[in-house]
Amino acid sequence: MPEPAGTEQGGTAAGPGRVLVAVYAVFALAAGARAAVQLATRFDEAPVAYLLSALAAVVYAVATVGLARGGRGGRRTALVACSVELAGVLVVGALSLLDRAAFPDETVWSAFGRGYGFVPLVLPVLGLLWLRHQADVAAGQEAAGTAPEDGPGRT
Repeated sequence: MPEPAGTEQGGTAAGPGRVLVAVYAVFALAAGARAAVQLATRFDEAPVAYLLSALAAVVYAVATVGLARGGRGGRRTALVACSVELAGVLVVGALSLLDRAAFPDETVWSAFGRGYGFVPLVLPVLGLLWLRHQADVAAGQEAAGTAPEDGPGRT
């Protein structure tokens, strides 16, 4: 009998994988809502900052989908999203501290995510570590000949 999607060891249906997906989903919603309000009501005040928050929301949403989907395709999607996220938080975080005039209002990634308790800085690192773990689990399963079919929620 096939296992439900994501229930194999290291999947996202339980444990740390589920928490990671949930945190990414919450951040996608939070960043998206914040950006939508800012873009709709104050776009002329800090368009770059608000568009960067919208970009962050899209990146979080893509990471959420990739992590939740699992499988090789999901891992690749999440890897790209987490890498873009890490680069974004490092670049925007540094620029927002070096050139405050360029960021008259904060983005999700400003000051390395200070406004969000630095979660935007830590989250992509955790995501990348989780993806590395998922790849190791999948490689071990392939080596043992027990790899589940590549599909939703699979490693």
